Amino acid sequence: MFGWELPPHNSGGLGVACYNLAKALCEKHAEVIFVLPQRCDDVSSDAFRVMFASDAVKVVGIRSPLVPYLTAERYKILIASGELHHFGDTLLEEVMRYGVEARRIAEHERFDVIHAHDWLSFPAGVAAKQISGKSLIAHVHATEFDRTGGQGVNQGVYEIEKWGMEQADKVVAVSRFTKDMIVAKYGISPEKVEVVHNAVDDAIACGGNVRPFSFPGKSIVLFVGRMTLQKGPDYFVAAARKVLEQEKNIVFVMAGDGDMYHAVIEQAARLGIAEHFSFTGFIRGKELARLYRSADIFVMPSISEPFGLTALEALKNRAPVLISRQTGVGEVLSHCLKVDFWDVDEMAAKILAVVRYKELGQCLSDNGYEEVSVFTWGAVAEQCIRLYRSLMPSGV
Repeated sequence: MFGWELPPHNSGGLGVACYNLAKALCEKHAEVIFVLPQRCDDVSSDAFRVMFASDAVKVVGIRSPLVPYLTAERYKILIASGELHHFGDTLLEEVMRYGVEARRIAEHERFDVIHAHDWLSFPAGVAAKQISGKSLIAHVHATEFDRTGGQGVNQGVYEIEKWGMEQADKVVAVSRFTKDMIVAKYGISPEKVEVVHNAVDDAIACGGNVRPFSFPGKSIVLFVGRMTLQKGPDYFVAAARKVLEQEKNIVFVMAGDGDMYHAVIEQAARLGIAEHFSFTGFIRGKELARLYRSADIFVMPSISEPFGLTALEALKNRAPVLISRQTGVGEVLSHCLKVDFWDVDEMAAKILAVVRYKELGQCLSDNGYEEVSVFTWGAVAEQCIRLYRSLMPSGV
């Protein structure tokens, strides 16, 4: 299995999904060799084994600066600053170098099938397939069209995504929303793409006796995610302004980091509503669970969201949820509110409805919690194992 990151060194939901899938596969008696770009020389594979809490998972690190959500522009800045030495001159060169290193690993490891997560890992997966002759699964968590909102698509990244999916024996999409994108934008046959929805880990849930975050006398409206174009944080701020025109006793909490972080803070200040905002930066684990548990409503205003794991995490912690209609998770959720990401008037109206009418929030909380209980990583692992076996020689 080739990926970008694993907790606690993750910067987004992809690492969480990879961790939980690998862990669940091991619990189903699969053996997983997880290969990932390793940014820090002092991070040992022993530490990764501890993170997985299973001797069945072996983690191999390749010395590389690749991290999730690294853009070509940011990579150029790191190279020019002298922070990166002996690596590729461009992001695309470094991605291909990862593939060369992956080929060497594939020559010395025994395995039955190859599973690569997203574009940074596709060249590595293809290299392993070429050297071993084993089948390759390309797992698509997000496309370049999702990450850019369809604006300024990086042609080099797009071509690696398309080539990786063409070279793969099977493509896994995290939603029908993503499958449709893959078929329409990349020309991949629908029969080649299988939808495997994400799940939520029980460990994200806080116990009922955990002290929540508190802003006395104020309701909490929560955003959790990377501060990037894809996640729509600017629409969240715009909706907040509409809400505050009618209801002042509200705090809008934004948890996350990203290239729009400072722009979003400036937007709130420019609109004169900064005093109603709390920016926490990136948080994880129990602190994140406490934040979910404290929210009167969780809002996910994504412009293009292949899945949206945070919505499941919020429901697991009994927070009422409002998501954009441009999300994959909306395919599997009924007990939540939905809105077009651009319709900040409707977004504001639904936030106000939940904040003002506690019975509505309680209904969404109770039913959403029950609904999300069926989304388990064990079920996801079983679906993947069936896919693995369909690609292996008969009788294996």
